[in-house]
Amino acid sequence: MQKERVIVIGSGPAGLTAAMYTARAQLNPLVIAGTQIGGQIALTHEVENYPGFWSEEKTPTGPELVEVMQKQAEHFGARFEYDEVVEVDFSKGAPFYIKTYGNEYEADGVVVTAGASPRHLGVPGEQEYVGRGVSYCGTCDGFFFRGKDVVVVGGGDSAMEEGIFLTKFANKVEVVHRRDELRAGTSLQNRAFANEKISFVWDTVVEEIQGNGVVQGVQTRNVKTGETKPLKTDGVFIFIGHFPNSKFLVGQLAMDEEGYVITDERYRTSVPGVYAAGEIQDSHFRQIATSVGQGTGAAMELEKWLAAQE
Repeated sequence: MQKERVIVIGSGPAGLTAAMYTARAQLNPLVIAGTQIGGQIALTHEVENYPGFWSEEKTPTGPELVEVMQKQAEHFGARFEYDEVVEVDFSKGAPFYIKTYGNEYEADGVVVTAGASPRHLGVPGEQEYVGRGVSYCGTCDGFFFRGKDVVVVGGGDSAMEEGIFLTKFANKVEVVHRRDELRAGTSLQNRAFANEKISFVWDTVVEEIQGNGVVQGVQTRNVKTGETKPLKTDGVFIFIGHFPNSKFLVGQLAMDEEGYVITDERYRTSVPGVYAAGEIQDSHFRQIATSVGQGTGAAMELEKWLAAQE
């Protein structure tokens, strides 16, 4: 059993910030980072909405921003373990039990920043063609669709950001959205509407993804008229929201009906000594800047709690 003063579960912006703050407080945090550091930001091509890094000459990429955040946390003493948490026991209070695939830990205090994952359509062909035309990350897979036609499913910020990015490679990007207007921010909408490579299929859902070894098309249905229609495409990029990565916390922390960890204004969970920050508890803002702020607050509150226990 490895004993730790502070464990941070997750390595997105909230986790990296919590790691930096607890490290600067001389709490020697261990970050259980998962298999890929950075969370969703690591899959983001350009980051224009995080202050202090953008310039007219250079817009930072997600991986670049993650690298800087990690180095800053490590500079102050944070340590990183590339493993995944599979079980926790918070029921007895501190020290808290945490189990990963490779180790078991006890921690005096915990910050949970496990983030969220993309939702799936749940239609025939989706799982079959993952990696063969179906993707949930335009930044990761856009290059493979150079000179091809792709479909983007969704109407929020992520759908528009990734759709715009995909126009760097694809000949045509068709956005299939179940409503007659987008949910994305005004700036992103304007950019998407102005992009000559992007077109929109309104009031429509994808009911099946079809192909022969690789994606060749989708079957769509108009939600207002009921009309079904095939749509030829070489790739399907799905951006229809996220769900919190909280399964390992079931029965341990209070959650809402969607599985988001419930916290108060000081990022305290239902268990004293366990704090949560970022998209594991935030289904509303879900921005890099807000996650960083939440990670800051959680770390500061944990530091105070630990000092009070002493």
